Amino acid sequence: MYDDVYDEDEWNYRRNRFADPYGVSALYRETPENPRNLPCPTCGTPNVLTPMDQKAGYQCDMCADALES
Repeated sequence: MYDDVYDEDEWNYRRNRFADPYGVSALYRETPENPRNLPCPTCGTPNVLTPMDQKAGYQCDMCADALES
């Protein structure tokens, strides 16, 4: 399905990097070393960000979508 959009290396990167490689979210994938255990700095919803998301200055998808709308 995504073979016509991404080459194999790019698709492997997206699958390993993003929480939702099929969508528009920039959030990092949750792993044992990068758990989704932090609140959104904007709305305070618990357990929506990983440490890597926080380091990148991200907010939850709902807040990001609201800001972009």
